[in-house]
Amino acid sequence: MTAIERSRTVAVVGAGTMGQGIAQVALLAGHRVLIYDIDAALAADGVGIVQDRVERMAAKGRLDRAEAEEAIGRIAPARALADLAGAALVIEAVVENVQIKQTLFAALEEVVEPDALLATNTSSLSVTELAAGLAHPGRFLGLHFFNPAPLLPLVEVVSGSASDPAAVERAYRTVLGWGKTPVRCADTPGFIVNRIARPFYAEAFAVYEEQGADPATIDAVLRESGGFKMGPFALTDLIGQDVNEAVTRSVWESFFRSPKFTPSLAQRRLVQSGRLGRKSGHGWFPYGPDAAAEPHTAGPEEAPAKVTVVGDLGPAAALADLLEEAGIAVTATEHGGPYIQLPGEGQLVLADGKTSVEFADVVYFDLALDYRGASRIALSASEDTSERTLSEAIGLFQKLGKQVSVIGDVPGMIVARTVAMLIDLTADAVARGVASAEDIDTAMRLGVNYPLGPSEWHDRLGRDWAYDLLHHLDERCPGGRYAPSLALFKLGYAAGDEEDAR
Repeated sequence: MTAIERSRTVAVVGAGTMGQGIAQVALLAGHRVLIYDIDAALAADGVGIVQDRVERMAAKGRLDRAEAEEAIGRIAPARALADLAGAALVIEAVVENVQIKQTLFAALEEVVEPDALLATNTSSLSVTELAAGLAHPGRFLGLHFFNPAPLLPLVEVVSGSASDPAAVERAYRTVLGWGKTPVRCADTPGFIVNRIARPFYAEAFAVYEEQGADPATIDAVLRESGGFKMGPFALTDLIGQDVNEAVTRSVWESFFRSPKFTPSLAQRRLVQSGRLGRKSGHGWFPYGPDAAAEPHTAGPEEAPAKVTVVGDLGPAAALADLLEEAGIAVTATEHGGPYIQLPGEGQLVLADGKTSVEFADVVYFDLALDYRGASRIALSASEDTSERTLSEAIGLFQKLGKQVSVIGDVPGMIVARTVAMLIDLTADAVARGVASAEDIDTAMRLGVNYPLGPSEWHDRLGRDWAYDLLHHLDERCPGGRYAPSLALFKLGYAAGDEEDAR
């Protein structure tokens, strides 16, 4: 199945920001483009905005002048739906309302040619439901662009229950030809990105609600240790708390209120109070000339002169070399562990879903994307942890050049529980045929700028790491939220069988 020919017209219904962006993408790919809106003035304005953008691209040398002028002449407003009769692809980007979209597509079906594709840019509604009532639902699918569409490469190509695989493939190849990165996805709540991304927000909010740390500290740890570009508190302030919570609640309701997707009460209170983020001047953080929110950072402590690495530190194995490079004497023993034995007899343990209060004298440290490159490390301790052990743990990481944030005794800490949940939701989605592991990794890296895709994290951390951490979390926080999926169990088991066979 080939892509839609560049000589064919692409139509966009809805002249808002997203509609304008999609129209610009199709236009610069070489198509004639029509923009239709129920408000004819908005359609004309949308065309003008796209033409101005193309003109600016030429002025900045990002587009050949002759090519820009030719493109400007290929886009026009449509005065009526009937004007879209010759379009080979119609992409809808109107208000997120099932009835409005269904009415629109029923009208379009009466206008376009039999071989034309109909696509919705919905981010939250069911593609299958939107196609209900169409005479030819096989040519209907989802093309979910991300805002701003001209800049962000990802497009989720969504197959509804009635979508014809040939139509989906034609749309996929078309988007690929436009210079985008399409990923295939079944019609599931949230598709890929909005489904898999829920723990990034939910676990941060949970740590906050459990009095583990303040928003600025949680954001800093996820950025400076986990490698995420923005923390979830700052990101949801940017998105809008009402918008982010609405997506979360939509996914939760669509999954019949599964505990895996339970919304945050703290975020609900923000929305109820009108603290919606940057657009209202206050969200998790205040915004204004004097607004500031600094993460908790421990004061200087003296590093221990020597430590013993007991057992295999697994994902934190790089710490042994870093400690030696920093001038700390390291003795290693293979028996027992895994932990770092401190001189005061306390232990430093990688987050595993347990709590410090369960042990005599333990400090937990959080997962890092790269312990060498991380600039901040989170530690957690209980009231029973000795002052000496906590001081030695802080000093040890400060000796490695890290800032240290001490948080409450929450199981799984911050980065570790977030990554484990991302891995689990991905394993479950792959097992249910939502998308391939590769497409999910691509979607999460390109759609929300994660440092690694969840399956890439899983491969790096080891086959049992996420399962074991979630199992321990589930024991301490029962209710189903952290219960590892059967798919995650099978992933570890299958990997184990392969290793045994070798």
